[in-house]
Amino acid sequence: MSKGSPGPTPGFLVWRLANKWRVAVDRAVAPLGLTHAQYSLVASLYGMRRVGERPSQRRLADHTGLEALYVSKLARALESAGLVERTRDPRDPRAVQLALTAEGEAVTKQAIEVVQELLQQLLEPLGGLDAPRTRAFTGELTALLDVPLAPSVSPTDKSNRRNQSGETNQGTPP
Repeated sequence: MSKGSPGPTPGFLVWRLANKWRVAVDRAVAPLGLTHAQYSLVASLYGMRRVGERPSQRRLADHTGLEALYVSKLARALESAGLVERTRDPRDPRAVQLALTAEGEAVTKQAIEVVQELLQQLLEPLGGLDAPRTRAFTGELTALLDVPLAPSVSPTDKSNRRNQSGETNQGTPP
């Protein structure tokens, strides 16, 4: 919380909601042998295939917002489980393309149904999945996700700058 805010900050609420969602999805897809992160990968692959795309690991990382190295690790685990196929991209031998196997597609369809039910529960206070408030909320989340975030000054530089100017940084909120 910040000094000027009587309640939780938006950042704190986003963090809490993201954690609540991750835990709920983890629990919901566990019976299908998936984690939330794995679900994000296979559901994205499923959706991308439906529009004719066979993405590389890098493209899937960009799409999901996950680190490329993490996507690679998840893809290997999903390949070992027989849900994903990893092949070299014929246009770029350094790139690895991903696709769902037949079993992967079947599991993904089940997982999508389970997560859609969970999403309906989450969005019920806004009127449900197709409600105007949900569409507005989705627009707001999209706007926030489109904002690039990078610290303008590192905490160490900021601390050194304060100390050089004669101010102390003790008791100063981040």
